[in-house]
Amino acid sequence: MVLEATMICIDNSEWMRNGDYSPTRFQAQADAVNLICGAKTQSNPENTVGVLTMAGKGVRVLVTPTSDLGKILACMHGLDVGGEMNLAAGIQVAQLALKHRQNKKQQQRIIVFAGSPVKYDKKALEMIGRKLKKNSVALDIVDFGEDDDGKPEKLEALLGAVNNNDSSHIVHVPSGPNALSDVLISTPIFTGDGEGGSGFAAAAAAAAAGGVSGFDFGVDPNLDPELALALRVSMEEERARQEAAAKKAAEEASRQEKGGEQQSSSQDATMTEHANVAASDADKKSDLMDDENALLQKALAMSMDDPATSLAMRDTDMSEAVADDQDLALALQLSVQDTGKDSTSQPDMSKLLTDQSFMSSILASLPGVDPNDPSVKDLLASIQNESESQQKKNEDKPPNEEDK
Repeated sequence: MVLEATMICIDNSEWMRNGDYSPTRFQAQADAVNLICGAKTQSNPENTVGVLTMAGKGVRVLVTPTSDLGKILACMHGLDVGGEMNLAAGIQVAQLALKHRQNKKQQQRIIVFAGSPVKYDKKALEMIGRKLKKNSVALDIVDFGEDDDGKPEKLEALLGAVNNNDSSHIVHVPSGPNALSDVLISTPIFTGDGEGGSGFAAAAAAAAAGGVSGFDFGVDPNLDPELALALRVSMEEERARQEAAAKKAAEEASRQEKGGEQQSSSQDATMTEHANVAASDADKKSDLMDDENALLQKALAMSMDDPATSLAMRDTDMSEAVADDQDLALALQLSVQDTGKDSTSQPDMSKLLTDQSFMSSILASLPGVDPNDPSVKDLLASIQNESESQQKKNEDKPPNEEDK
């Protein structure tokens, strides 16, 4: 794996406010810088990365070469955009920062983002390139944004002066819908030289950014076996959980189907029982109707019979009953005698009512009643007259009517 110290030069000039790169030039540049920093630090734990800005009031080192990725990413927030880019001063300050690196065994590399016009001519840039080549410093250039005043030719001249055994690279990124970081993923700036660790770091960073890698979950098990094992175990657990959930759902569905069949069979049995009960009730009602019809027909037949015949039949039945039962005969004889007594007692009672002296004595015996009262005398006289008229009617009545 390549052991390397890298300084990244950021263009934060006024030209970075343009929106021809989504969302802006500066934001697209910041995303690409974050991705490169991650790739460099992951390729080798001893790699270091530093960041500086080339515009504003002057060149400013945000962070010296370090392996702390969090510190590198934090320095990108809150940067001011303004001024003009000073490419020559930025490269010289980056070379000075790499010269004072802690590990002298690290190879030196400068990555320049140039998104605004370059005010230096080719001769000045070639001089800077020869100085970098003399100090064994590799240079990668990302050309994007403005391309006026022969900017691509100037940068190509700078690269030609510093290039040694194809260790330096330049990438021209035109404006368009693709993000700047997506274009850089497949370039030598990102993939590095040969098959070293920086190449793998670029592949891992590409996978993290949404690229495609040849490993499961985008992680090489040779580089990080613990992470690969954790991802594999997590995937197996999730697959087992999904299979258990699918099995449980299938069992519940089959149980519901069986319950529906049992319920339908019980409903059929209940309906059969109800039908049998209804049939038996109908039979009972028909029997009752038949009995009622028979009684009604009998009553009609009896009503249609001759009254004289029915009276004779009743007399015959009564005489037979009297002949069979002596107690009944005695009861009938007693009732006839009581009737005769009542008929004989009625004229006696009328005679007593017509007896004025008897009625006066009874009234005198009552407390608070005066027999000599004119109203009492009138009442007695009216009672006597009614009794006499009733007796006269009975005497005038013919004998045949009395028999009736």
